[in-house]
This record gives sequence, C-alpha cells and structure tokens, in this order.
Amino acid sequence: MSKNKRLNNIKKGLDLEAQYELDNAISTVKANATAKFDESVDVVFSLNVNPKHQDQNIREIVSMPEGLGKNTRVAVIAKAEKHEAAISAGAERVGAEDLVDEIRQGKVDFDFCIATPDMMPKVGQLGKILGPKGLMPNPKLGSVTNDVQKAVENAKKGQVELKVEKFGLVHAAIGKSSFDAQKIKNNFDAVYTALKNAKPTGVKGSYLKKVFIGSTMGPSLEISISSLNK
Repeated sequence: MSKNKRLNNIKKGLDLEAQYELDNAISTVKANATAKFDESVDVVFSLNVNPKHQDQNIREIVSMPEGLGKNTRVAVIAKAEKHEAAISAGAERVGAEDLVDEIRQGKVDFDFCIATPDMMPKVGQLGKILGPKGLMPNPKLGSVTNDVQKAVENAKKGQVELKVEKFGLVHAAIGKSSFDAQKIKNNFDAVYTALKNAKPTGVKGSYLKKVFIGSTMGPSLEISISSLNK
C-alpha cells in the first residue's frame, strides 16, 4: 500500500476538524503510527509572538525526561584536561584544535556540539559550517560550558531546541511511536512547561494559539488548549 493511500485510509477514520484532549490525542497518534519503522512523534506550537522582535525570539534547550529514543552523537571541543570527563560521559568526538581542523575540513559526524569557553575563539571560526546545521555551541543553550561532563550527559539523555520559526511556530520531537503513552506525555509536558516559562513579557492577548501532535507518517491532530490548562 502506498503511503498516500495508507494516510488517506487513516484520515477517513478520524475527525481532523476536532480538538482532542492530550491523552486521547497521544493514544490516537500511537494507534495510527503504522509505518514499517518506528515513527517520530512531533508537536507544533503556534504562538502569538513575532520572531522578528528580539524580545520575542524564543530559544530554549529542553531535556526530555524520557529521552528521544535515539543515540545523540556528541562532540566536545576542549583542551586536554577536559577530555577524560567528556569521554567518560559518552562523547563520541573529543579534541581541541585538531577537532576544529577536522570540522573545518567537513567532518561533521555528530548531532550536538559542546565547547569550553576558552575554545570559543577557535570554534567561532566554524560558524559558517556549524551554524546552518544548528550545531554552533551557544552559552544560552548550555553548550558552552566548563562542566563538559554534565553537558554531555544532558545531551545523551535527549534534548530538543525550542526555536521560534516563521509565523510563530515551534516544532519539537517528543519521542517515538513505540514509547508508551505516559512517556510521550511526560516529554510533551516538559516542552509545554518550557514554552510557558519562556513567554515574553511584551505579548498581548493569548500567548498559545494552537497545538498539534502527529507522527512522521500520520496526520496531525489539534490538541485542545483548554484541556492543557485544567
């Protein structure tokens, strides 16, 4: 069966105009994640913000309490005295100027990059390579730090970056369809709480406009905002 035919068959059994309570939405997404691989479960928040305004350009890192169901490959750029701590925490790539040179030559085989503050003058030269990939270390996101062990451990547990995109949208992965419903809900709550706490003071009116949840190959369902506020 083609993916379009499968998706159309799924849609026939759903009311896509309805708003679902969170628990019902999660169970429905899981039940309809019938692809031949473990689909990602993703959420989209529509916020009443304008990312063109600096004070409304939300950017946060959230640790997923239940992980993301995948191995995050971590690179650490630090001087030699930090290497043992980074390796013991599970970092796949560890180095100093040598690692900077490898990245400059195009070897970017990692999903998350951590750097110590004293290496940032060198790392800053990699902006054109790491920036477009969303891998540039940033002190606000906890990826520029002297505590490389904790940073690696957090990255390995599973983290997502919440970043406002065009039209005030924030996308985030919150797990896999194979996760039990409670784990997906726990990860959703972590993202939801982080966004609520990041609400800009200058926002007028309702901050949260709409929320959708879906899987990689499944339809998106709208979550009732009123049910989230109970």
